[in-house]
Amino acid sequence: MNKEKIDDILKDYHWMLKSIKELRSSMIDAGEGLTAQYGDEAGMPKAQGTTGDPIYREILRREKRHRVVSRYMAKISIIQDRLHLITDDRELEVLHWLLEGKSYRWIGFHMGFSHSHIRRIRESIVEQLSSDVPNVPNGTKLQNHKSA
Repeated sequence: MNKEKIDDILKDYHWMLKSIKELRSSMIDAGEGLTAQYGDEAGMPKAQGTTGDPIYREILRREKRHRVVSRYMAKISIIQDRLHLITDDRELEVLHWLLEGKSYRWIGFHMGFSHSHIRRIRESIVEQLSSDVPNVPNGTKLQNHKSA
């Protein structure tokens, strides 16, 4: 994983995590409130090329959303699997607040540093997180594994 990808994942980590939580909570009531048509409308012709079943369309929509969220989970897992690489307390604190979605200025104010110093600490974090990559040729697909 190169530095740019790690950097992008760190930027997006907070909202991706929120999307995952939201999807999981919405799946609790999956399919509630969807009913088939009855009476005269049930016998009317449907548009060609589409299905008139609202439950089927909802399943398709949720499957598509689930695939997107699965990609988010894979990206989040990349960061979570490499957290052990950060050992400095200052860097751990900055990383914690970055993963919570806080800005450089907010973190700097909280820790008593300038925002540019927080940016330098973040660059160090990205460097460390991107260094734990096995030496494999480009294009080699690494085996996926579940994070703890």
